Amino acid sequence: MSPFRPEIDHMSGYRPGEQPQEGGWIKLNTNENPYPASPRVVEALTAAAQGKLNLYPDPLGTEFCLAAAATLGLDPDWILPGNGSDEVLTVLTRSFAGATDQIAYPYPSYILYETLANLQGVRHARLPLEPDWSWNFDTVGKTIEQSKLIFVPNPNSPSGNRWAFDDLLALVPPHGMLVLDEAYGDFADHPHRCELLNSTAGKQIVVTRTLSKSYSLAGIRFGFAIAHPDTIVGLRKVKDSYNCDVLALAAATAAIVDQDWMHQNTARIRQTRHRLAVQLKQRGFTVVDSQTNFVWVTHPSGQHRTIYEDLKAKKILVRHMVFEEVSWAKDHCLDGLRITVGTDAEIDCLLDALNW
Repeated sequence: MSPFRPEIDHMSGYRPGEQPQEGGWIKLNTNENPYPASPRVVEALTAAAQGKLNLYPDPLGTEFCLAAAATLGLDPDWILPGNGSDEVLTVLTRSFAGATDQIAYPYPSYILYETLANLQGVRHARLPLEPDWSWNFDTVGKTIEQSKLIFVPNPNSPSGNRWAFDDLLALVPPHGMLVLDEAYGDFADHPHRCELLNSTAGKQIVVTRTLSKSYSLAGIRFGFAIAHPDTIVGLRKVKDSYNCDVLALAAATAAIVDQDWMHQNTARIRQTRHRLAVQLKQRGFTVVDSQTNFVWVTHPSGQHRTIYEDLKAKKILVRHMVFEEVSWAKDHCLDGLRITVGTDAEIDCLLDALNW
């Protein structure tokens, strides 16, 4: 007899993208930023490493909250730091979803939301997206009404599209919370600045951000939630006592202060993203217009697994993804390739490898 809870025994754990430890790979599979973090981050880490590492960190991350709030035009009590945005999503799940509640999320989308629901032992429901990645509210309306917590990545992954404010407001559950996961928001042509928190439904909305993507800090594990102060007070009861370590807090604070560095890198990525999309279309791929640092592509041959394996043989990693139970896909199974926008040199190697 297994000592694990039945939910754990029966679930499939979340599987992150491949992370080869040897050199020589072109990694276009896990949406890391190809450019280095701000030089201020290295300075901050050096100073923090020479500090009092024998003491616990600030449990509230006060210095980071002040810096993030100044950047976003908010008060610091609207910010909750976390050990990566994934930990923030976990805290939100534990905070709002009880045994009889339901979590919902768009599909196809970020499958971690389903994993979090399984870990919490609560019901979960998919909000099926249309072939153009839009919403059919006649189809999903009842599920929205019955849900306590709804996760929506905006922009979406793996598609890269972003939804309008009116669509997002229509997703706020009557008696629950809407979480807007803006992990890729800084790569949008016109990034949001938490505008929906000032809407009439603002107290039912939480925005999550990560420093892994646009700030080039995937190796530092840091994210944060933005919400009404009353919500932040409640979330603090659930988070681990010292959930962000001294080094992560120092790095994150330095990174978010250096907005110029971040904007320069995201602008470069947007330029490369456009070129990549154009070139992939010329090679016969269908490319969804992206507002992220990746593109979602399909090929009329349907040989996505073969393409992935051929690229891997050349030490180029992309993400082959398969989503089952998609009504509008062939055989109800959608698969394709999610390709991270790397440096121009990395993208040139990818495109050369796709010159069939």
